[in-house]
Amino acid sequence: MENSVIENTHPVYEDYKHRWSFYLRSYMGGEDYKEGGYLTSYISEDKDEYARRLDLTPMDNHCKNIVHIYSSFLWRVPPTRAFNSLANNSALTPFMKDADLDGRSFDAFMRQAQVWSSVYGHVWLMIDKPQSNASTRAEELEQEIRPYMTLITPENVFDWKYERTPSGRHKLVYLKVRESVDRISNTETEVYYRVWREDTIETWRATNNEEQHLETIDNTLGKIPAVFLPANRSPLRGIGTSDIADVSYMQRAIYQELSEVEQLIRISNHPTLVKTFETDASAGAGAVINLPDDMDGNLKPYQMQPSGANLDAVMKSIKEKVESINRMSHMGAVRGTQAMTQSGVAMQTEFQMLNAKLAEKADILELAEEQIFDLFCQWQQVTNDVEVFYPDAFDLRDYDKELVFLQQMRATGVKSVTLAQEIDKKIADLVLDDDMLAKSHNEIETSTQTVGDFSEKTQIYSYHIDAGVVTPNEVREKIGLEDVAGGDVLIEPREDGGSSEQV
Repeated sequence: MENSVIENTHPVYEDYKHRWSFYLRSYMGGEDYKEGGYLTSYISEDKDEYARRLDLTPMDNHCKNIVHIYSSFLWRVPPTRAFNSLANNSALTPFMKDADLDGRSFDAFMRQAQVWSSVYGHVWLMIDKPQSNASTRAEELEQEIRPYMTLITPENVFDWKYERTPSGRHKLVYLKVRESVDRISNTETEVYYRVWREDTIETWRATNNEEQHLETIDNTLGKIPAVFLPANRSPLRGIGTSDIADVSYMQRAIYQELSEVEQLIRISNHPTLVKTFETDASAGAGAVINLPDDMDGNLKPYQMQPSGANLDAVMKSIKEKVESINRMSHMGAVRGTQAMTQSGVAMQTEFQMLNAKLAEKADILELAEEQIFDLFCQWQQVTNDVEVFYPDAFDLRDYDKELVFLQQMRATGVKSVTLAQEIDKKIADLVLDDDMLAKSHNEIETSTQTVGDFSEKTQIYSYHIDAGVVTPNEVREKIGLEDVAGGDVLIEPREDGGSSEQV
């Protein structure tokens, strides 16, 4: 199709298409990865042998693990949103409960978008609204006419264009999207495209080598309702950098070496028998070998058993590659399965690097949501004053080490009420949730202040004990001390005004 609207693509589309396919297969793993042809065939290895080796080679999927660890940290504390004047909009609640008209909530949709942006490097988020002849908002809701979200992966966005406005801001002015691919027969497919411009929306259909323009409608919004969500920003506008861009290639190398491990184990456990054609022999334990009577003594059968010494070297190489993956993704302290040998400073530094990466990703998600709700407000023709807040810090803490440290600090015996109070607060922070923390901190402050208080309040307690009004243990409970033996008996006051016993 010469000069075809559909076939023309962005100058970098072909360069990145194979990368997106590789990242996707690396994330999906399983048969998708095996079908990618990432296992090198041996010299003189036929198709059947290669297929068997491919089937027996296991897949250790580090890409999926890293993407999901990032996601779990980012969504451990859900974002908060202040809708302000949009809160009473009739379309907001249905939108938050079912953002994509497929049953997914807005939080679930954004989490899925974040995962796929980590895999590909970026995704596009469209917020569209169907055309309607309804005259009121109520009629629109009855017809389920409201804004909805669509996630578009980068291999389905064939072309895009940004222009700089007089204010210096870049604006998306052209977007060509492949919406669906339907197979009509074994040799024919039907593909639908949508071409977005600021003033029009074109729909095209392509079947094999023919294309057909179906319709052109006005873009009532006056802008392209698409939000670009990158995993990490790159110098090229409209292209993001994948979180597994480096990890995927290291995973491919591990996959190659896992194939070598399988081959080494199988060959070393099953030696090869070398014999003449006339020799009658069978393999297996207790096998019998019948030799011809006239056989030359130098032609006796013998076994070739490769050494398994190389297996340790291959396993060590795989282990080093896994450590490299952990360094590249700042996951050494999170994905470690053995006792860590790093110093406290090294672990803290690695935590800080991961925390900074997660904070950057949270800022990108926060910006994307702000742009989404700006488009939502434009579709609903209301003023946008929505505020979105993602966590700014992701506290990655070693709770066991912190608790041991705090216990050691308490055992030093430093005579400081303030120090004891702060240690107790930090222990409470480790074991209690946010709902109980405020109450716990208040109890700690009250208790420690009473224990260290030798002012007028304790003098009053002493007077009541001496007067036989309260028992010593009742007072000790008030000031946070343990009961003592015999402390539940009232002290009988003496005639001279003193007391017969001491607390």
